[in-house]
Amino acid sequence: MDFQPTEDQRALRAGVRGLLAGRYGREALRASVDAGDAAGPVVDRALWRELGEAGFFALRLPEAAGGVGLGLPEAVLVFEEAGRALLPGPLVATHLAAGTVPGAAEGTAVVTAFDLAGPLVAHLGEADAVLGAGAGGFPPGERVRSADPLTPLWRAAGSPPVPGEHRDAGALLTAALQVGSALRTLELAVRYAGEREQFGQPIGGFQAVKHLCADMLVRAEVARTAVYAAAVTGDPAEIAAAKLLADEAAVRGARDCLQVHGGMGFTWEADVHLHLKRAWVRAEQWRGAGEAEELLAEALLAEALR
Repeated sequence: MDFQPTEDQRALRAGVRGLLAGRYGREALRASVDAGDAAGPVVDRALWRELGEAGFFALRLPEAAGGVGLGLPEAVLVFEEAGRALLPGPLVATHLAAGTVPGAAEGTAVVTAFDLAGPLVAHLGEADAVLGAGAGGFPPGERVRSADPLTPLWRAAGSPPVPGEHRDAGALLTAALQVGSALRTLELAVRYAGEREQFGQPIGGFQAVKHLCADMLVRAEVARTAVYAAAVTGDPAEIAAAKLLADEAAVRGARDCLQVHGGMGFTWEADVHLHLKRAWVRAEQWRGAGEAEELLAEALLAEALR
């Protein structure tokens, strides 16, 4: 059985990577960081509309409804690329809102969701709608400090719950974002290890650095395989397992990348810390570790008792 991406899927991934490379390079990333530090909006509305025009948000809508008519396997490839680029904004919520919230599919509306534990919600101040809010509209919110300058957070009372039918897809697409980040930090670590020299040779020649990079590769590829498999089956337990693996790959990968970079990795000029901070936030979105572990344990117990 062949689980490799098809030619069309590879073309889709390459197209999204090209779009983001051209429209959201390092200069744009740093502009978003500066905006977030100044308590301003971090979503590029023009790019959001371009993503909508490219079918990013309407990817899984039927063609009869104006969508692209693809499925979760294609969606995880697209979201993996967004994770690599550290693209900010409620991408998952807007994608899930396509077809139900006006403007979401086209990228003319930014839709957020209460996908974090407790009363916290990301991007509330720059969102046009809240997934699941219905006619209730926006709950009142107060901006609070966020570990990630690219994920502004608000504390809101009376938060609407995320619709149940979206939770699995939301967790899987968030896992895909984490995989993209894990693969990107691996690339950054390997590149730096080949450029930085100590004692007359690249640090990549030292065994300790080799082991760090090898561990990053294994975690990232295992997580990517789990995400791809869960996208094919759509099984809630497999999605929970994929989210756990992807969260670990993103968080530990960013930490190992920091270690490879040494003191340079802890400077504000390096992008490594941005991947780590985003991975921390994503690990709590849609399905945190505790919920994912409980769901996976229930599924394994049910299978054992059959």
